[in-house]
Amino acid sequence: MTVVQELTALDQAIDAGTKRLLSLQHPDGWWMGELESNATMIAEHLFWLHFLGLRDSVTDRKLANELLARRRDDGTWSNWFEGPANLSTTIESYVALKMAGVDAGAVTLDYIRRNGGVSHARVFTKCFLALLDQWPWQRISPVPPEVVLLPPSAPFSIYNLACWARQTVVPLSVVMALRPTRPAGVDLREIGARPGTTRPAARPGPLRRRAIAAAEAWVRERQEADGGWGGIQPPWVWSIVMLATLGHGFEDAQLRAAVEGWGGFLIDEGDRLRPEACQSPVWDTALALLGLRACGVPADHPQLRKAGEWLLGEEIIVKGDWSVRVPDVEPGGWAFEFANDLYPDIDDVAVICLALRELDLGDAAAARGLAWLDGMQSSNGGWGAFDVDNTSEWIYRIPFFDFGAAIDPPSEDVAGHVVEALAPHEKYARATRRGLDYLLREQQADGSWWGRWGVNHVYGTAAVLPALEAAGIEADHPSMRRAVAWLDSVQAGNGGFGEDIRSYHEPGWRGRGVPTASQTAWGVLAYVAAGEASRASARAGADYLCDTQLDNGDWREEHFTGTGFPTDFMIRYHLYRLYFPLMALGRLRERLNA
Repeated sequence: MTVVQELTALDQAIDAGTKRLLSLQHPDGWWMGELESNATMIAEHLFWLHFLGLRDSVTDRKLANELLARRRDDGTWSNWFEGPANLSTTIESYVALKMAGVDAGAVTLDYIRRNGGVSHARVFTKCFLALLDQWPWQRISPVPPEVVLLPPSAPFSIYNLACWARQTVVPLSVVMALRPTRPAGVDLREIGARPGTTRPAARPGPLRRRAIAAAEAWVRERQEADGGWGGIQPPWVWSIVMLATLGHGFEDAQLRAAVEGWGGFLIDEGDRLRPEACQSPVWDTALALLGLRACGVPADHPQLRKAGEWLLGEEIIVKGDWSVRVPDVEPGGWAFEFANDLYPDIDDVAVICLALRELDLGDAAAARGLAWLDGMQSSNGGWGAFDVDNTSEWIYRIPFFDFGAAIDPPSEDVAGHVVEALAPHEKYARATRRGLDYLLREQQADGSWWGRWGVNHVYGTAAVLPALEAAGIEADHPSMRRAVAWLDSVQAGNGGFGEDIRSYHEPGWRGRGVPTASQTAWGVLAYVAAGEASRASARAGADYLCDTQLDNGDWREEHFTGTGFPTDFMIRYHLYRLYFPLMALGRLRERLNA
């Protein structure tokens, strides 16, 4: 294919994709695709409704239908599309179906039994089963509520935990201390459940009463405008359960707001119902803007201006828990969700600053965001997602923390986005230099970079190479060359890129898996940033995207390419399949034209 022919194909694909993405914008200016996770969100929705006495037969049936639609052919449930069976997810799905009056079948039962039953499930699964009076609370490794009384300077405090774990542990510690139950009305002994075996909690002494009161106050102070906590399911649900356990009903305005607010996270498809674990409007909007600008949509296009203005309206200028470790840093930034003012995240702020720069909009807000990024740099030169130096690895030796991501250490992909945002500004030369040193130091022996928030080394490499380019690293730099060689070595024969989620634990899967639109786009973006827009492998990636584009300008992508907690909580962002290919094709076209 000649360059002229290639540009024609790119033009056609970009035109169709641009029209498609613009058509998906909400009238208020934002974009948001579904954030799809796994079956535990569905099962746990039924569990907490049961505990609060809010179940109804219609909701039960819809939740059961959704669970059945997600069951694998072998009768089990996985944590991601075409992933392996997961015991805890299968147990929760089995229990929810039985509560809804549906027999999951002998094959499912046999799998649970063969793998040890409830006693081998994760802590969160046991906690929900304890709520249902199916497992003894006293057999679960607790986190005592007294930890909320410990100051941040103590050898351990709640601020050693990642924000998502912190917000979950505080209310859950109260629930575990009080040991509430509401019998599920089903017999689950066939999977190793132990109904009716919870011993009542001891009468709390003065210190425990003080701790519970402090924990309740801590939770109440952090409720967001939408009624939730942190914009994510675990702290939201356990805060609801905590308030109910403490004896509060719907006369409590905060509990009522929490339950009603959760309704905004439900996707009702008539005969099927599922909750989203989180929503991503700010993240989606920023990435959509970068994709559209890369494709040549003018900065003053009315839809882009409306999106930019909406982002400016979402700016956060109040201090949150992040300030406990850096009290002198001034606030400025954005969260991932509609409402999460106490927990802006570093990745969103970096990407939004890049988007606002593309729009030539919001200089003052962007300046506050960049200054906040500078102040949130960790001591090793990198950046975590929410906090500074949240690196207490020893926490994983505590039995309670078996859910995969209890801390928030710096990661290469977040640091890459921050360096890309800071690099053009001389004011932040020192932070950029330290961040660049971190990125070069963290390059893997094979030439790739690890991806914390996307799957996996393809994502990490695609996040870092644009940062190196922005920081002035030349295309012939050894790190660039090693990265390009790695990309060439893992590219599929059809030009696509895919990486299996198992790569988080099995190095043989690095950069290898079923090709997807978003991961192929990451590969192309990496080539472009490394100065290789004209490379045959970059063109092959673009050809793959052009060839697999649907007639409506979209792409099909069922695999999960987003990461919450590596392998434990994986995400399918429903718009990744669209704005990343547009970003890649647009940047490639720009370089080829140049």
